Amino acid sequence: MKGKRPLRIGLLRLSLLAVVVGLVAGYGAVVFRALIGLIHNIAFLGLVSTAYQASLFTPPSPWGAFIIFVPVIGGLIVTFLVTNFAPEARGHGVPEVMDAIYYREGTIRPVVAIIKSLASALSIGTGAAVGREGPIIQIGAAIGSSLGQIIPVAPWQRITLVAAGAGAGIAATFNTPIGGVMFAIELMMPELSARTFLPVALATGTATFIGRIFFGVHPAFAIPNALLMSQQPASLAALLLYALLGALIGLAATAFIRGLSLAEDVFGRIGNPYLRHAAGMLIIGVLICLLLQTAGHYYVEGVGYSTVQAILSHGLVVPALLFILFAAKLCATSVSLGSGASGGVFSPSLFMGATIGGAFGALVNAIHPVAGLGLSTCAIIGMAAMVGGGTGAAMTAVTMIFEMTRDYDLVMPSIIAVALAIGIRRLLSQENIYTIKLVDRGHLVPKALHANMFLVRRAREVMERDVTILPAEADFDAFLREHGRERGVKHVVVTHANHVAGVIRVNTGLRRGIEQAYSGVRVGDIAQRNFTIAREGDIMFDVVQRMVRHDAIMAVVVKSQGRGRPSEIVGLVSKEHIADSVAASIRPFGE
Repeated sequence: MKGKRPLRIGLLRLSLLAVVVGLVAGYGAVVFRALIGLIHNIAFLGLVSTAYQASLFTPPSPWGAFIIFVPVIGGLIVTFLVTNFAPEARGHGVPEVMDAIYYREGTIRPVVAIIKSLASALSIGTGAAVGREGPIIQIGAAIGSSLGQIIPVAPWQRITLVAAGAGAGIAATFNTPIGGVMFAIELMMPELSARTFLPVALATGTATFIGRIFFGVHPAFAIPNALLMSQQPASLAALLLYALLGALIGLAATAFIRGLSLAEDVFGRIGNPYLRHAAGMLIIGVLICLLLQTAGHYYVEGVGYSTVQAILSHGLVVPALLFILFAAKLCATSVSLGSGASGGVFSPSLFMGATIGGAFGALVNAIHPVAGLGLSTCAIIGMAAMVGGGTGAAMTAVTMIFEMTRDYDLVMPSIIAVALAIGIRRLLSQENIYTIKLVDRGHLVPKALHANMFLVRRAREVMERDVTILPAEADFDAFLREHGRERGVKHVVVTHANHVAGVIRVNTGLRRGIEQAYSGVRVGDIAQRNFTIAREGDIMFDVVQRMVRHDAIMAVVVKSQGRGRPSEIVGLVSKEHIADSVAASIRPFGE
């Protein structure tokens, strides 16, 4: 918090704080899901109950055709909450967390956790076609950030707690501890090291433990026993078809990204937020009502897990209906989020991936059955590919689908399909579903996590060796006359009484044409005191940290066993040397 100096806490204390974040995020996920159930039951069935199984279809509402107004009413309340208390709670949440990490030192207002919970529960519970993972990610991140503000830790530690909260939230709500860690690593953590990984892992493990107490240890989706007991490996033909499915999903992921962006632009032209969201939710109400009357269920309302479970259990096998449901969900999610709903895109991605994958598997087996390729397996692979293609988080997609199904034999086909989906999507859209929203604001975030090879180089490898050492009493004009014919910048270390007194950075070319001028200035008079001392064996990570801590423009490098005496000086590191070395370290990735 402003006005308080950051505390320097060790890894043990940071890890304990992460456990607290995991506990709060875990219980937060429990309360959030109960709140969704309560609102859903009241809105659709007129029942006051928190018992809600998302994997079962919602029965027809007693409101009949008036059900079309339920999303509208929910949308109006959501707009009131978001507009008046927390505008950042609008949308699918993850971009706001990434923005806080990369542009606000991990600072998220505490009120976001409360408003996001209420707004998202209302959106999902009243029928908006959004997921519950985006909200719980933002809720968990807000919890981590709030704790990092109450206890004013260093910015990198607050960012670590934000990532821990985000991973904990998704781990608790999906019962996927490894997937939660992978999500934090791929999308939330600017730095991956022991000091950041351990707190995130502890938070996700703690949240998963809490989630399992209330939700059980079962995977998110029930897989048919016939599929689980099958020991037949996928054939080469099946793997090639999974690759084709991945490519098709890449096209679908691109359509989802572009569709959501288009919906945000179209609805953004409606100035009044209440009218904007009401119009979008009226479209959703009409759509779910039409689906009930023509296909028997609401299908696309809420998280949509009932449709996914029906596909996995072979309750939905008609390719034409599955393709229609894909298009309906894409439209419904884009309209919901574009008009102002609060919710995530992970669950809709699972829905769309399962419908395309199920339709693909049904068509292939209708034409010619292939060993190791069935409707359920194609649906699962489609889910992984759609999540990976849309978010760009390949490891998260593969590990989470494995944890949500507990079928290890699907890992290799998932990797193939996810890789193809991401590749095709990146050819058509460089930005993923999360970063495209930030790019529109002019906020770029890295799309890859590179090891910073520069930071592990020694000072002797980076330093400038051409250094002039002068006593403080030396005449500055004489120095300029001596070096006046040289081009470029000269670095001078000024000494006094056998210690380093300052540094000077001189553009000797500026002296040309005024050689006869005389200023009478001594080098000690113009020496800058904001420098630091480094040893030639120090790694650049430590040197840069020291320069930042002392607000230094240069680091004077001495021998490894030196004590900072002028006779021990071997070079100098300036900010320009650091920039040049960083550029050299990333050159291999740009060639």
